[in-house]
Amino acid sequence: MLDRIKASIPALPPAEQRVAKLVLADPRSFASLPVAELAERAHVSKPTVVRFCRSVGYDGLADFKLKLAGTVNEGVPFVHRAVDEDDKPSDLIVKVIDNAVSALLKYRNDAASHAFERAIEALTAAGKSARRIEFYGVGNSGIVAQDAQHKFFRLGVNAVAYSDGHVQVMSATMLQPGDCAVIISNSGRSRDLLDAAEIARKKGATTIVITASGSPLTQHAQILLAVDHPEDYDRYSPMVSRLLHLTVIDILTTGVALRLGEQLRPMLQEIKRNLRAKRYAAPD
Repeated sequence: MLDRIKASIPALPPAEQRVAKLVLADPRSFASLPVAELAERAHVSKPTVVRFCRSVGYDGLADFKLKLAGTVNEGVPFVHRAVDEDDKPSDLIVKVIDNAVSALLKYRNDAASHAFERAIEALTAAGKSARRIEFYGVGNSGIVAQDAQHKFFRLGVNAVAYSDGHVQVMSATMLQPGDCAVIISNSGRSRDLLDAAEIARKKGATTIVITASGSPLTQHAQILLAVDHPEDYDRYSPMVSRLLHLTVIDILTTGVALRLGEQLRPMLQEIKRNLRAKRYAAPD
């Protein structure tokens, strides 16, 4: 959460930057002080404090302070333990699992519920009206996009994943208002994804971006689901980022499934029946 605030400072208005610096200077006090005192310490108005909380992706001051308190009080710091060449299997087990657990707990405190609410609403609306839901990613993010397509496909919505840059551009060009484009990127700097996201937004589709705060891709996001982590992805495959992105997809899938409600249950039951019949069918 603090990393996200720090990364967001250059894009904030000067008054909100002062609030951000106040948070970073003493997050524990910020989480407990009343808004009047926070405004006085930052030399801004009380509405500016609230606007800052919304600018960095939270519902308001109460939501921001709740997440901030969780970050500074729960004792779940992200300690990234990079693997070494002489690590034994026992060392790898501890380091890889510790990195994954720490990252997930940190993201639990950092995640902006307001942004997830907007994303789930947009995806549900697209699903109910038979609009297109498309997932774009390249490399490791392309694998996450395929996982998302598989999960949403089972919900009976019109979902597809593309990992080829040319196909992404062509498909984005055919999007319309009411459609959703979910763009997934660890670095947020892929030229192909930047082009596809820009085109999708210009065509009127809702662009939901899963990437790092402050990356170039965020400029094309109507709904930003920021995922920040200190992983050294130049040294080895970005394992933690992939797990976090898959978790974001699981949250979105679960939220949309709950919104679809009763209309979804008969279809899922029929899918299970048909798969069970295929699995136990007698061989030819």
